[in-house]
Amino acid sequence: MSSLRIVLLTILSLACLFLQAKSSPNIIIILVDDMGFSDIGSYGGEIETPNLDALANGGVRYSDFYNASRCCPTRASLMTGLHPHLTGIGHMTNPPGTQKHDYGEDFPNYRGFLNRECVTLAELLGPSGYSSYLAGKWHLGGAHKSLWPLQRGFDRFYGCVAGSTRFFSPDTDQREGRGIYSGNQPVQKVTSTTDRAYYTTDAFTEHAIRFIKEGDKKNPFFLYLSYTAPHWPHQAHEEDIDKYRGKYLKGWDKLRKERHQRQIQLGLFEKKQTLSPRDEKVPAWSTLNLEKKKEMDLRMAVYAAMIDCIDQNVGKLLHVLKKREQFENTMILFLTDNGACAEGPALGRGEIFDIDKRNLETNNNYGAAWANLSSTPFRLYKHYTHEGGSATPFFMHWPKGIKPQKEWYHSKAQLIDVFPTLLEVCGVSYPDTFHSHTLPALRGITLSPSFSGKPLKRQEPMFSEHENNAFMIDGNWKLVGRGVSTPQGPEQDKWELYDLRKDRTELKDLALVEKYRLRKMAKARQAWSLADKVYTKPQIKKKK
Repeated sequence: MSSLRIVLLTILSLACLFLQAKSSPNIIIILVDDMGFSDIGSYGGEIETPNLDALANGGVRYSDFYNASRCCPTRASLMTGLHPHLTGIGHMTNPPGTQKHDYGEDFPNYRGFLNRECVTLAELLGPSGYSSYLAGKWHLGGAHKSLWPLQRGFDRFYGCVAGSTRFFSPDTDQREGRGIYSGNQPVQKVTSTTDRAYYTTDAFTEHAIRFIKEGDKKNPFFLYLSYTAPHWPHQAHEEDIDKYRGKYLKGWDKLRKERHQRQIQLGLFEKKQTLSPRDEKVPAWSTLNLEKKKEMDLRMAVYAAMIDCIDQNVGKLLHVLKKREQFENTMILFLTDNGACAEGPALGRGEIFDIDKRNLETNNNYGAAWANLSSTPFRLYKHYTHEGGSATPFFMHWPKGIKPQKEWYHSKAQLIDVFPTLLEVCGVSYPDTFHSHTLPALRGITLSPSFSGKPLKRQEPMFSEHENNAFMIDGNWKLVGRGVSTPQGPEQDKWELYDLRKDRTELKDLALVEKYRLRKMAKARQAWSLADKVYTKPQIKKKK
């Protein structure tokens, strides 16, 4: 090939890349942590979230979207387009300095970190002209720096590597590297840049905005804004808490009914979709004495304030995008990593009244009592693959590419569909190999038909598994179970079967009525678990 031809081809290639960069949208994924299905206003909640609601109402809102039921498995799927087992995060990740979730070389799907047999969204978008930023929680492996964001395609990073940290003083949280990092370096002393105290939700947003402002405006950017709120410890600005104190003295029984009625009024659910009963672990609100009611009111007020603060910060980000004339061609996606968190005692744990002690807590929370409200109208929570643990609010907003839709979008979708959608939108191909590693095939589908309200073209069922809890969704039918046995074979008595079209809240188990359908679905689900090498923790420990 002549030198002139090589030069011309190089120029043409650069020109194509430049034109693609000019037309490609900016991408922002906003992921919140441990928030329930019904907490934000557009999904029925009473918490004030005007900025998120405006994005939801101005784009496409999904009624049936599913995450992976836990923090790091969801993040693994979101970043790679694969089910978490194929990324090495079949269970949980290793915090910095530990190997506590690494089950050894015999279990490559359970190493506790994002492996090199997958490629991240940032690693693919970078060569196509994108600048990639992460502000917030990583939680995809922290045992050593080779697993951190800058080594997996991101250009800039500010946040926490582990799963949670204190909100006001993360620099004093010494548990397994749960402090704040800037790039690859720990931040020794956090400082606020405003008249408010340092608070991670504010700081993550400030750094996200800084990354955007300091980037080359000619190039598109990918921002992964991964908030730790409202994950425990439950801590918030006092002025935000004050907005909600007293509002929850109505109690969870009445508030669950009110949220459910709003969901029906919004068109999210039909009237025939029944509200699930109060969790059997949770007492009736009327049985609590006044002192306990005031405590529980404050616990929920702190939680609500954390979500309110997220919305305030989303508003700041949107203001910057509009001022920089980038809003119209920025695609924003919003979701939560799992259902509401009911870990610990049903009525919450940790300090709540003493402000100084509360803000030094590491795991105080609001308990199943309020998590049951957050999950309205569903039952169960984070960890589980029932609707309360895996159904998430999900919407996409992009003025230049998505037609605002008045109606809810009811086609079912899950995390592995986000990755191929964004590759399509950004004009990027998924390679067969990356850095000499053969990549698993993508099984997700593009969500682009939903941009104009058209149905998705799904050919295969959807699957999910976490901690031996699993589901398979095929059309309107959902096979779901807790403690199901894999990979030797399904235990029939542990599977439940629901017709989601009639029973989204999973109250009428049809396992004994639809025995043939159950066996057929269980067999298909078993084939998936074998292909993806899905194991149970007892099996792993036995082989070790």
